[in-house]
Amino acid sequence: MFIAEQNSIEEKIIAYCQSHNLPRPDVQWKYIPFSGHWGISTSFFSLASQEGKEKGVKINVAQRAQEIAEQVAAYLGSPQGFEKIETVRGYLNLYFSTGEYTQRIIDTVLDEREKFGYGESKHERVMVEFSQPNTHKAFHVGHLRNVILGDSVCNILEAAGYDVVRSNYIGDIGLHVIKWLWNYTKNHAGEEPDQDVTRWMGNIYAEADRYYEDPAVEAEVRALFGRWSRRDPEVTALWQKTRDWSMQGFNQVYDLLGVRFDHFYFESEVEDSGVELVDGLIEKGLARDERPKGAVIIPLDEILGLEETYRVLVILRSDGTSLYATKDIPLAIKKFEQYHLDRSVYVIDVRQSLYMQQIFKTLELMGYEWASRLHHLAYEIVNLPGNVTMSSRDGTVVLLEDLIKEATGRALEIVKEKNAGLSAENQTKIAQAVALGAIKYSMLSRDNTKIVTFDWNAALDFNGQAAPYIQYAYVRANSILKKVEGDLPGSFAPTYELAPVEVELINVISKLPNEIQRSAKEMRPLLISNIAFELAKAFNDFYNQCPVLQAEPEIRDMRLRLVAAARQAIANCLRLLGIQAPDVM
Repeated sequence: MFIAEQNSIEEKIIAYCQSHNLPRPDVQWKYIPFSGHWGISTSFFSLASQEGKEKGVKINVAQRAQEIAEQVAAYLGSPQGFEKIETVRGYLNLYFSTGEYTQRIIDTVLDEREKFGYGESKHERVMVEFSQPNTHKAFHVGHLRNVILGDSVCNILEAAGYDVVRSNYIGDIGLHVIKWLWNYTKNHAGEEPDQDVTRWMGNIYAEADRYYEDPAVEAEVRALFGRWSRRDPEVTALWQKTRDWSMQGFNQVYDLLGVRFDHFYFESEVEDSGVELVDGLIEKGLARDERPKGAVIIPLDEILGLEETYRVLVILRSDGTSLYATKDIPLAIKKFEQYHLDRSVYVIDVRQSLYMQQIFKTLELMGYEWASRLHHLAYEIVNLPGNVTMSSRDGTVVLLEDLIKEATGRALEIVKEKNAGLSAENQTKIAQAVALGAIKYSMLSRDNTKIVTFDWNAALDFNGQAAPYIQYAYVRANSILKKVEGDLPGSFAPTYELAPVEVELINVISKLPNEIQRSAKEMRPLLISNIAFELAKAFNDFYNQCPVLQAEPEIRDMRLRLVAAARQAIANCLRLLGIQAPDVM
């Protein structure tokens, strides 16, 4: 916010050092921890140490750093935009003018609006691969964290200034697909899915899985798999048709969640190239062919001279059929060639950590310099209340639609209680926004590698660290601004002494740009979840203690601008988390 002033101070420090025969300083600024005033700080320890080295004398670095800090402070005097300067144990602390800082923060938010907090382009292209469902199966709560996490990470990376490519890798081949096709032809031939595609597909898969326990059925499925491997036209046509049904169902889910993708990859499109690649790795001596008794392997630890680090990566079965690795290696190559990526991020279950390390190390051994720029963004599982883990093939499955339906029903009861005057249609619409927000926030407000146990009371808490509390703060701000006739007052610095809750609200708003950059660097939506809650809490404290519409005209105008800035900052946080900010609740 004060870059020009900061640069001016830096130039003056350099000029002072030059005029006093001191080494050129490397001025590093840090924000002073907030304690009612905003400020920046730099130290002179490095400069004092360098001076001693250049002069060949032994000096007391701490004492000399303090002397330089005092001399520089005297030289600077009272620079514009700062209300005071102090020196403390070798540090030069400059405190911004509270009124001017407040004005700039609010002006910046209201000028940049939905782009407030966003960074300049980093000219770096990052692909994030997430979701990765298998066709011919249901979309359940076990898949949900991957989608929500991946989408939010993409939002945050884009806000931080990266060029983001959102990709999805669909598992459209394998035994699970053949089981489904067998059951369909045997027991459901000619049927077509109803509106709830994923439930219908999932039911047929679960039924097929039960039938597969019969050895006779297993033999039939294996025979069908053989026809698929030979690309029997009838089987291929049915596969293509039913895969399209699955994709329709997935897109319904993505539309409901507000998630989009730039590119869909399919396992089937890299299967053949993967087998060819395996042949090349054998020829180069990187892979070892132990068929027919064994598989094709890459003995990573043996190659690298390590013990129990990367172990052995199996890249082709003994019968010549492909594995995940057979396809993941050529897919990584295809991504970089197609999009000229700077980085590639994989949002994948934490239990696949060793496997991802093996894939990355294999690509490195193959000579791809970009292998060091592959990143596994690991996440933990989601449990039902009672620590029941989701599964595709037992009774613990909770379909996404069912979870949203129950969440919406619970939210609707609260919305009716809080806003009985709304039409039934609006109440349902708001309840769904609250329900989806509650589900998403419960996933994103935990560290990626911590298990999430879904809890209804916590997720739908209007008074705690949950999405409804944050959404309601936005609604409160919105309700104040709706009562204002005409445009917001123009920009001005406050002339009255700000209340502590006003200062705190301004402080939290000012932190958003840095938190977006930090969250992008660490790929942790948790940081945005936290500041969203901080913003809501700071605004609610302000709302409860500071009259706005009934205040004196000048105070009223200042607080209206602050309310508008807070509303915008909250909305921006929610958008980064993929959560809707409703106008009323």
